Amino acid sequence: MNKAFDATARGLRTFVSDAADGFFEITHNGFALLGLAIVFAALALVARPDLRHQGEEQLMGWLQSRKPAPEATDLEPTAIERTTAASPGDLPKQQAAVAYWLSKKYRVAAEPLSVLVAEAYNIGKHTKLDPTLILAIMAVESSFNPFAQSQVGAQGLMQVMTRVHGDKYEPAGGTLTAFDPVTNMRVGVKVLQECIARAGSLEGGLRYYVGAANLEDDGGYAGKVMAERERLLQVASGRAPSPFAPTPPVLRPQPLPLPVVAPAKPDEATEPANGPTPPKVALLSAVS
Repeated sequence: MNKAFDATARGLRTFVSDAADGFFEITHNGFALLGLAIVFAALALVARPDLRHQGEEQLMGWLQSRKPAPEATDLEPTAIERTTAASPGDLPKQQAAVAYWLSKKYRVAAEPLSVLVAEAYNIGKHTKLDPTLILAIMAVESSFNPFAQSQVGAQGLMQVMTRVHGDKYEPAGGTLTAFDPVTNMRVGVKVLQECIARAGSLEGGLRYYVGAANLEDDGGYAGKVMAERERLLQVASGRAPSPFAPTPPVLRPQPLPLPVVAPAKPDEATEPANGPTPPKVALLSAVS
């Protein structure tokens, strides 16, 4: 009996030992194969950068798909790229003085104004236009409100007639970019250049710009722009400009209303015998 028990115990020990040795051999060989696979994969990625780049893109795509959806109020770390603002302290002294003065007069933050001032000076350098003229037009047209819109459809900082000059916005992505401050300024300057070239003078170009070229009076528009330009020139040169004065809104020419023509009175001699002629509806006649 004891011999049989000992034999059984030895058999179990042998089985367990063989099983352990076999498992060790399998796992050892498996890890060795895995290591070799990793080495070959690393060598392949070094030799083929395109495969590495493709693999990185797939891995990033998988990681992005595993991220939870952002909350509606979550802030984006790239929002600074869409912000039209800069520190006035980074501007040259002359431009900084103009930005601070405009900020105080029109109650607009100096940071976004700094971008507009720098852009106006950059455009002026390339177009041979006085940057203070560009800024003066924006001041008179919109008081530096990039979302301003007039009753006749002039939009943005320089109050460009978008439906007339929509083709000029196409390279930037369409007419909705009229409300992007820098894009509106660049398009407005193009329109201003065309107006000056057509009129042959700055004052005449301003009359064209406001839509009063064929009118006897431009409502004082050119005078307002030139006066504001003079104040900006004084600020840029370090002199004290004239005291602040409220800038009246620009009244662009409105289309003439159609007159209402009253019906003529019937001739008593031609009235029918059964009574007077019933009144007719008033007609609208266009101005010739």
